[in-house]
Amino acid sequence: MESQVLVALALSLVGGLSTSLGALFVIVNKAPNLKMLGLLQGFAAGLMLSISFLDLAHNAINSIGFLKGNIWFFAGVLFFALVVNFIPEPTVVPQSETDKKMTEDEGSGKDMMKKHRRQVFFSGIITAVGISLHNFPEGMAVFLGSIKGLRVGVNLALAIALHNIPEGVAVALPVYFATNSKWQAFKLATLSGLAEPLGVIIVAYLFPSSLNPEILEGLLGAVGGVMAFLTLHEMLPLAFDYAGQKQAVKAVFFGMAFMSARLGFASRIIGDELCLAGTKA
Repeated sequence: MESQVLVALALSLVGGLSTSLGALFVIVNKAPNLKMLGLLQGFAAGLMLSISFLDLAHNAINSIGFLKGNIWFFAGVLFFALVVNFIPEPTVVPQSETDKKMTEDEGSGKDMMKKHRRQVFFSGIITAVGISLHNFPEGMAVFLGSIKGLRVGVNLALAIALHNIPEGVAVALPVYFATNSKWQAFKLATLSGLAEPLGVIIVAYLFPSSLNPEILEGLLGAVGGVMAFLTLHEMLPLAFDYAGQKQAVKAVFFGMAFMSARLGFASRIIGDELCLAGTKA
């Protein structure tokens, strides 16, 4: 169990600290390349949809039956649908708009500029809190996936990492504009990502060391529901906004094809290993 927790922690750190990469987009460049971020979101959405439907939900249905598998899946959907009602939605404001607002503030005096900076900084803090709350259940998902197997955990961590880059931009951009501090922007974006390994630590010590296989498969089916809702509710709209609908859809199918090939390749390797082990026995 300890080794599984350590693996899940390492994977969740990869996913969570991708918010730092988003912050680097902001502090290194004058303005983040929103089209590239949109394409990354679309690609990550494709990865996530394949994991949700072709891996987690599919395995749950095969293991515990069609009815139970679907009940667990839609329980995950309903759970995350309730969670997002209490979470502020992250947004990315193009640098040109912030520059325009700053110019307007300069024209109306220093007091107005300070007020506007405080408002923007507060929006960055709220966004950081919201993204932290988003990352917490993602850490739980990575942990449960890692219990199922390293392949599932790695696939989830990869998709979440790509998803977290624009979230890092959403935190860092208003903070950098308000404080003019690269370190503050980078620090807050990084801290928001650390909620993901925190989710691993908490769920690792809430769950018993040995779960009933049927419950484990059901939980993984529920994780598939959570990931599907996250993808359709957040990732796809952002991809459409940043990259345009046509380009984003292409990125989604490219991500799905990539993950399907990865899943098929991994399944073939596992099958060959099992046949080899049977031959030796």
